[in-house]
Amino acid sequence: MELALALGRRGRGLTWPNPAVGAVIVRDGVIVGRGWTQKGGRPHAEVEALRRAGAAARGATLYVTLEPCSHHGRSPPCADAVIAAGITRVVSAIEDANPDVAGRGHERIRSAGIEVAVGLCGGEAAHDHDGHFRRFRNKRPHVVLKLAVSADDRIGGRGRSAVAITGFGGRQRVHLLRAQSDAILVGIGTVLADDPLLTCRLPGMEERSPIPVVLDRHLRLPRSCQLLSMLPARPLWLVGAAAPDRNAPDDFAVCDRAAALAAQGAEILTPERADLAAVLRLLAEKGITRLMVEGGARVASSFVAAGLVDEFWLFRGSVTIGSDGVDALEGLPLSALTQASEFSVLHRETLGRDSLTIYGRA
Repeated sequence: MELALALGRRGRGLTWPNPAVGAVIVRDGVIVGRGWTQKGGRPHAEVEALRRAGAAARGATLYVTLEPCSHHGRSPPCADAVIAAGITRVVSAIEDANPDVAGRGHERIRSAGIEVAVGLCGGEAAHDHDGHFRRFRNKRPHVVLKLAVSADDRIGGRGRSAVAITGFGGRQRVHLLRAQSDAILVGIGTVLADDPLLTCRLPGMEERSPIPVVLDRHLRLPRSCQLLSMLPARPLWLVGAAAPDRNAPDDFAVCDRAAALAAQGAEILTPERADLAAVLRLLAEKGITRLMVEGGARVASSFVAAGLVDEFWLFRGSVTIGSDGVDALEGLPLSALTQASEFSVLHRETLGRDSLTIYGRA
């Protein structure tokens, strides 16, 4: 099962709206097939593992990180494929939260006379599939807030000037986190100040860059910014205010900007309400399961204040910026996260002269 979990993680950031599942088929103590959910969510992990195992799957045990699906979507149910292949035992880490499945896959397999065991490495699987579960249970993506702070808890220099806070190891880890996220969100202030690309720049992994999402209420995104230059090869989503009224004088310019940005290929998203919960619900409806929040002290503090942070990745560099630098969270102390009772430390590691601490919501 640990191998199945490792295989499933290969698909993180690539399989949305489907979960990144891993599967291993074992017969007589020998691994005869392995698979993970492929890019775009198809084929599923079980189907991939069965294809690789071929005839050796008959009489074998399937280890899978999530309950095999039981419904017809864009492909037939994995439960039916498992039955047809002659698998005699299924070890599933956790039951699916998707109401179209939710135990029906396991029951379908049991009804065919196949032994089913559920719960092995269930905690690890729940963590690995956190975005999938949260999308169905909370109607929003799993939110990972990333902050890189100096030794004195600053994220920028005087006048919001950019400062190199982390070194090579920290930057590499950030790009890996981007590769494992479905989308990455920043505020328009970050775009105006830094003109970022928000891509994964690890060698050979550029195609794993997440969908960039910009909170841009008045659609102030510059027509010459780098995010627009990536279109149409890479999508760009701009979250504006509620749909403007073309007949209202104050909204006329916004309408023109929306039309110009759409003509360049950007997609304008208009949530029902002007709050982060509505934005997250809209992103979940579009299939996003894991959202990385990277941009700006104001955006970060807004997510914290709204109670919408599920994981917090704190990168700490060794440089000191000084009291005239930009605080990590606008209007809030960093301890609002690091010392919050609802968060606990999940992981610590050293990255050269930098450190990374990952906090998770209890």
